[in-house]
Amino acid sequence: MKALAGVRVLDLSRVLAGPWSSQLLADLGAEVIKVEHPHGGDETRGWGPPWLGGENGEDGPSAYFLASNRGKRSVGIDFSHPRGQELLRQLAADSDILLENFRPGRLARYGLDYTSLSSLNPGLIYCSISGFGQTGPYRERAGYDLLLQAMGGLMSITGPRDDEGGEPVKVGVALTDILTGLYATIGCLAALREREATGQGQHIDLALMDVQVATLANQAMNYLVGGQIPGRMGSAHPNIVPYQAFRAADDWLVLAVGNDGQFQRLCQVLDQADLADDPRFRRNADRVANREQLLPLIEQVLAKQPRRHWLDLLEAAEVPAGPVNDMAAVFDDPQVRHRGLARTLWHERLGGVPSVANPLLSGTNWADSSKPPPLPGEDTETTLKDRLGLDSASIGALRREGIIR
Repeated sequence: MKALAGVRVLDLSRVLAGPWSSQLLADLGAEVIKVEHPHGGDETRGWGPPWLGGENGEDGPSAYFLASNRGKRSVGIDFSHPRGQELLRQLAADSDILLENFRPGRLARYGLDYTSLSSLNPGLIYCSISGFGQTGPYRERAGYDLLLQAMGGLMSITGPRDDEGGEPVKVGVALTDILTGLYATIGCLAALREREATGQGQHIDLALMDVQVATLANQAMNYLVGGQIPGRMGSAHPNIVPYQAFRAADDWLVLAVGNDGQFQRLCQVLDQADLADDPRFRRNADRVANREQLLPLIEQVLAKQPRRHWLDLLEAAEVPAGPVNDMAAVFDDPQVRHRGLARTLWHERLGGVPSVANPLLSGTNWADSSKPPPLPGEDTETTLKDRLGLDSASIGALRREGIIR
């Protein structure tokens, strides 16, 4: 039995941060009902190409949607209509968790805010994800990952070196959204644990801005402790040297030299043993202070041989190093293949659906769902029958009125 078996999640969120969280909860065994508008559904269904099963999105969802929606049931409900609101209130009444990412105050217009729903279900854990939180001068602003990477400082430390004309660069995936989804999951799990002791649910107020600032990690502390504003350093690390990408004769590799012993072994591999005894480079703090003298020496040596030559020697010497892989190389990597990270889920209408496994591995089983992402509204009828006890005639009437899909 999975850890969250029996836990019911009502997911009103769209796009990425909320759906990433509800996908993780589904992976752990929760029953997740994804509520979508009857006409169109989650907007990321249309964020292609590429699409599954066609070139124009008519036959299947976008790859983007597939990335964060496995393991869920899709229910199409228009909750701008009073009858749709009542359906959601009934679903919330016996749910454990509700996830939403509307702007603060929007769901109160429909009687679907925490205060209203907790009066029906005091044990409800209500997680609100927004760009800037439920309070503060920016609370009304929309929040998108790119915006928060910029405002939250990440783009100020990402990209080519400032002294080489570096410009703001976003991370290649929507990292702020994904991290927010992880924090939402942690918050919901903690709230479930607390509810065991108190019997009470709670309102979780989670902001993308807060998550982005919190995950600046060592870069934030470098500023708060040292008073210097961090800048862009390309692939280099502000506190460790050498710890960055280098070009070999044919392609790129990275060195991740985390301690002085590894540096000594690196120098032996490079046939530059004298560098390990050079007072400018002996300790990591010395190498950080003198990186501009050290890095060209390493670059010159690495450029003389192909990447495979160096990686074989570095692995034998137990110096952390690896290739800079593109997506094709990632999924062809023997370690990735051995761990089975690329999976195929089966959908009765779509056929095989590609998926990337949840990285939580317990014994020999991945902690992810075998249920593929749903088509819009594919579970509306069964959910309304099983959860709310509606009969076919009532469901048909709601469908004719456009309240459900």
